[in-house]
Amino acid sequence: MSKKKLGVIFGGMSTENEVSVVSANSVLNNLDKEKYEIYPIYIDKDGEWWEYKEDNNNREWGQEVEKKEKIENIIKYLKDLDVMFPVLHGLYGEDGTIQGLFELLKKPYVGCGILASSVGMDKVYTKVVFKKAGLNQANYEYIRKFEDKYIYVDKQFNEKILGLEETVKEISKNLNFPMFIKPSNSGSSVGINKAKNEKELEEYLKYAAKFDNKVLIEEGIEGREVECAVLGNEEVIASCVGEIKPAEEFYSYDAKYKNEESKTEIPANIPEDISNEIRKQAIKAFKAIDGKGLSRVDFFVEKNTNKIYINEINTLPGFTSISMYPKLFEESGITYKELLNKLIELALEEKTM
Repeated sequence: MSKKKLGVIFGGMSTENEVSVVSANSVLNNLDKEKYEIYPIYIDKDGEWWEYKEDNNNREWGQEVEKKEKIENIIKYLKDLDVMFPVLHGLYGEDGTIQGLFELLKKPYVGCGILASSVGMDKVYTKVVFKKAGLNQANYEYIRKFEDKYIYVDKQFNEKILGLEETVKEISKNLNFPMFIKPSNSGSSVGINKAKNEKELEEYLKYAAKFDNKVLIEEGIEGREVECAVLGNEEVIASCVGEIKPAEEFYSYDAKYKNEESKTEIPANIPEDISNEIRKQAIKAFKAIDGKGLSRVDFFVEKNTNKIYINEINTLPGFTSISMYPKLFEESGITYKELLNKLIELALEEKTM
């Protein structure tokens, strides 16, 4: 049987370019070479596409990609492939953009489609869908940056234009401190901060707006941060539940990728009924956004009450050696290599349905 031509696409124009390269190298090292003829494709921060010629072993964090060859005709190059595996995090890779390109080329691809990718990437609209699905969430507000002012949007999507001080007062009236301030379209905790008072809220709103004109503000939940991985198209399975134990006050970009004191506990030491409910809600959240292939769903378990709050869904989770998605399924009995094979099979299955 001839090998499938598999394009592994990574890098990208987002703030998560470096994370993507490390994820992709783990994927490239674990793909079944007997099944696939592998074409590694690197997109640089300027959006240029390259054939990746680097050695996949020993990649260091943030190391520049030097061995590469320009792809002159991207469309022709992609049309010659059989299936795509995007290992792209953040904007242009996880938000439905590249998925739209694959759809136009009529090429099967690993992961969620255009709708699920775009909804899952936009934290505000994920909240809207999760509310409709009856999933419990932290109280939140959202605003949009508009020139030197802010548009405050209420729960019925009514809008009013306010100055920064007025915006802070409006948010403080409706939410309790501490609050988490997040760019709506950003991943790997880029641009996120925790505000304990109005002064910090003002500062962090300005900072988050540098990454996205839409900013989500959430009431903090005191509790444990847990994650669950899901796999499938129509028949979806959930992994065991893992717990994040950040070395810092919350799971920031640095805490995730640069602070070796951050730990994960797999499986999480939580009551079985809570674990089962989280797994059930993870599948529900995935189905609610019309997910396909894979996602990682993040939750909080509130201190003292054990009440479950869904935090967000990640439709293209990390695949580095320390990433939760493959580690959760490994603990659940599916090896990294088996997981990659299954994801590619699901992509091909979805295209034939």
